[in-house]
Amino acid sequence: MARNKEFDFQKALDGATEVFREYGFDGTSTDMLVKSMKIGRQSLYDTYGDKWKLYCASVQNYAVQERQAHLEVLAGGRRAIEGIRAMIDRVVATAALPCLGVNSVCEFGQSHAELNKIHAAAGSMLSAAMIRRIQEAQSEGDMSPDIVPEHASSFLQSSFAGIRIAARGGADPETLRALGSLALRALE
Repeated sequence: MARNKEFDFQKALDGATEVFREYGFDGTSTDMLVKSMKIGRQSLYDTYGDKWKLYCASVQNYAVQERQAHLEVLAGGRRAIEGIRAMIDRVVATAALPCLGVNSVCEFGQSHAELNKIHAAAGSMLSAAMIRRIQEAQSEGDMSPDIVPEHASSFLQSSFAGIRIAARGGADPETLRALGSLALRALE
C-alpha cells in the first residue's frame, strides 16, 4: 500500500524555487534540491517527476508570486503614477534578490516551449495591468500622451530586467535607485 506524502507541497516547491533562483537549472543538483525542499529524493521524483519538471513548476510558482506582488503595488496609490512608481521602487528594493524569471530567460532564451508559455502568460497579465495604469496616468496628466502604453509597458519590463541584472552584477543601491528614477522619467 502506498504511503501518503508527508510534506507540504507548496513549502517544498518554494524551497526548490529558492535554489533555482540562486543557482539556475544547470547549477542546481538534486542534493541541493532535496536539502532545500526537506524531502527525500524518491519523494521529489514521485511528486515532481524529474529536475526539468520541477524547474518548470518552480518558474511557474515564482511567476505567480512575483506577478501578484507587482499587481498589488501597481494597484496602490491615489493616482496611477503612484502605483507605477511603487512598482519601480519595489523592483529596486528587491533587485539584489535573484529573479527566476530573468535568470531563466538568460539561461535558456526561447529554447524551451514550456518556459516560453510560462513567461508569456505571466507577462501578458502584468502587461495588461500596466497598460491600464499607464493610460490612467496619461488621462490624469502625469504621463506624456505621446507615449504608446504598450511600448511603455514593454520598456518598464525591460528596465526591470536590466535593474535586476545590474544588481546581480554588483551595482550599488544608489545606482539601482537612479536606474529606477530614469525609467520613470522616460515616461513623463
